[in-house]
Amino acid sequence: MPGHFEPAPGGGATVALDEVEISILRSLAVQLMELIGPGDEPAEDADPLAALFAEGPSEAPSDPALARLFPDAYAGPGAGEESERDEELRTASSDFRRFTELDLRSRKRADAHRVVQALDSLTPSGEDEAVLKLTVEDCRCWLGALNDLRLTIGTRLDVADDDETLYRLPDDDPRKPMVMAYLWLGVLQETLVETLMP
Repeated sequence: MPGHFEPAPGGGATVALDEVEISILRSLAVQLMELIGPGDEPAEDADPLAALFAEGPSEAPSDPALARLFPDAYAGPGAGEESERDEELRTASSDFRRFTELDLRSRKRADAHRVVQALDSLTPSGEDEAVLKLTVEDCRCWLGALNDLRLTIGTRLDVADDDETLYRLPDDDPRKPMVMAYLWLGVLQETLVETLMP
């Protein structure tokens, strides 16, 4: 998949995508929204001030991909016997999570939703590519969603920084499509960052 971002005149970025690329990106963004979950949106008649101070979960998610998207704010307990400092860090992480995770989940969902909306606005015809134009604000949302997608896929594939075995998988390996998507998302993310640099 050769798609990559280029700077747009006047700011923002553009990328040419064919139907397959649009379908893959859309599917991944929808799956990301499903993984993150619907969240606890306040009722329409809810007090906006109370909603602002709503508390979220205090425990880290059990799903490794969600734990990667919503990590503890402070280092967890060390190996061996638990020290008093470890307990302090766990309590601080729990408090931080309780007051920030709902907002973070909402932002991540909104970023992925913005990706889906942008892709839904495209209409490639046949073998032609459609050109997606992003504003600077759109670019910020796309960067967040691309990063979240790569973290999620990387966690599912158990990608390590120094592990290159995944990059040389045979074509019949069932992980190959996800590895290809992971690498392509990396190209999109890297070229989008480059377009935004002065």
